[in-house]
Amino acid sequence: MSILLSLVRAYDRLPDAPAPGYSSQNIGLVISLNNDGTVADVIDWREGEGRSRKPRQMLVPQPVKRTAGIAPNFLWDKTSYVLGVTTGEGKRTSDEHAAFKEFQDKALAATDDPGLRAFLLFLSAWTPDQYIEPRWPDDLKDQNVAFVLETERRDNIWLHQRPAAKALWSRVSGETAGAEQICLVTGEAGPVARLHPAIKGVWGGQSSGGSIVSFNLDAFTSYGHVQGDNAPVSEDAAFKYTTVLNRYLERDSGHRIQIGDASTVFWADASDREVAKVAEGSFLAMLSDSFGPVADGKVETERIGILLARLRKGEQLVSFAPELSQGVRFHVLGLAPNAARISTRFYFENDFGVLARNYQRFVEDMRIEPPPREPYPPLWRYLAEMAVLRKRENVPPNLAGDWMRSILTGTAYPLTLLSAVLARIRADGEINALRVGMMRAVLVRNFGMTPNGGDKTKEAPVALDPENRNKGYLLGRLFAVYEQAQRAALGNVNATIKDKFYGSASATPRNVFALLERGSANHLAKVGKGRPGQRVNLEKTISAIMETMSPGDDPFPASLNAAEQALFGLGYYHQRQEFFRKRDTSGTEEAA
Repeated sequence: MSILLSLVRAYDRLPDAPAPGYSSQNIGLVISLNNDGTVADVIDWREGEGRSRKPRQMLVPQPVKRTAGIAPNFLWDKTSYVLGVTTGEGKRTSDEHAAFKEFQDKALAATDDPGLRAFLLFLSAWTPDQYIEPRWPDDLKDQNVAFVLETERRDNIWLHQRPAAKALWSRVSGETAGAEQICLVTGEAGPVARLHPAIKGVWGGQSSGGSIVSFNLDAFTSYGHVQGDNAPVSEDAAFKYTTVLNRYLERDSGHRIQIGDASTVFWADASDREVAKVAEGSFLAMLSDSFGPVADGKVETERIGILLARLRKGEQLVSFAPELSQGVRFHVLGLAPNAARISTRFYFENDFGVLARNYQRFVEDMRIEPPPREPYPPLWRYLAEMAVLRKRENVPPNLAGDWMRSILTGTAYPLTLLSAVLARIRADGEINALRVGMMRAVLVRNFGMTPNGGDKTKEAPVALDPENRNKGYLLGRLFAVYEQAQRAALGNVNATIKDKFYGSASATPRNVFALLERGSANHLAKVGKGRPGQRVNLEKTISAIMETMSPGDDPFPASLNAAEQALFGLGYYHQRQEFFRKRDTSGTEEAA
């Protein structure tokens, strides 16, 4: 199934889907009119208090798609169009206002509806210089404006909802549609959409919205076809897929999660709506720290929590939730801004059971001992570990989308994931459970470093493995022992050998370890004067590591490749945490 068709079908399942030709828009100002066109009241329709006030959603006639030109909406618009006022310089505000009045006069010329006539009378009498405080608050400039008759205000019957207005809008909107053709999405004949409605809410995209499908340059035309005629999508299909996508992209929709620069939306297709909600809530909980809006509040939240716990233990979904393992088709779509267009980072469509198995594989790949403070961190925490200053906007471009695609499909992780983690470790010297987990995941899935017939040179262990003979892993352990000897000898110092030498030790060990070996001997001698037992233990650990190395091999090779550097980090983390564990057990020092 194509992306657009699956979205069209998702629209048909919306419990409160807007009628074709209408969409929910942010309205901040409502003008109440008397029958003679005079202003009865100016209503600040925003909610909240102070600077946190935000416009509210209202179902209005579908907005036009504006590019560089001037194009008014029907019976509503922002203040520059409706009232001819704006907070900026407004170089073309007067032209926008004139275009709005001309469009409404033409569309409503033959109407005898009292509400629409009052609206026309208001426009004919209005001049921008009438916008004066306090009746017309200055902070309402540039808000979207809707109208209502004063006699119908208490019933919330907006001007554009009057039967006469709906009939006129049906005629006006139909005039812009192209000739009937077979829709490439639905396969049904219908008027072609020349311009598809804007898609808003994509992080980093234009505030006016963007397009997945657009033909706005001459180079995109073919055989004389212009705009939407190049790839005919019916008005009905274009409205449905953009409406549901805008709904899913809303901040608290329960169908959205931010993965790096990819605004990710997801939805389930199932015959039972409650089952679909559980699937959607489960997916959100898999990758974030939220359950989203679920069907039955606390009961469904607990159900999702139990489901995730059993999945993470490795239980098969069919054994405890057969209704989710089959018959639930799941869709995940990642979108990222690209100027006025929106690019598709990834798209996943498969049974929820397949998604659950791929998630279980991801959890197992990321498993590390000791685990992070939060046993199953949300994906954004992992991504933050690869960003400068841990800021979302600094996540390497495309990496989040590539990683998400591999998680969903169960394919190899992007190697840029490994290089990004190694780069951050070299930059700030922090080796934590999240970073080590990502490195291990790449080693396991991309390099096959799982238990394989006892070959301890090709295994990325979950916990400390004294028998592992991989050169990178052993050197990482040895580096951690040298650091421990330094701490034991000198106490807490401003910069340990990790801060000074980790990057070079993990990449070019031959240049560093001879120096570290000499320094470690001095540190051990100092430890032996006050704590001979600790010195003996450290020396035994060093000896055991060196003896584990394959006989005849150079213990300190000239360089380590990326996979071996990852194993170096894994070995360092395991050995370092083992020192913490022993101290914590003895009660002499708590692990950091």
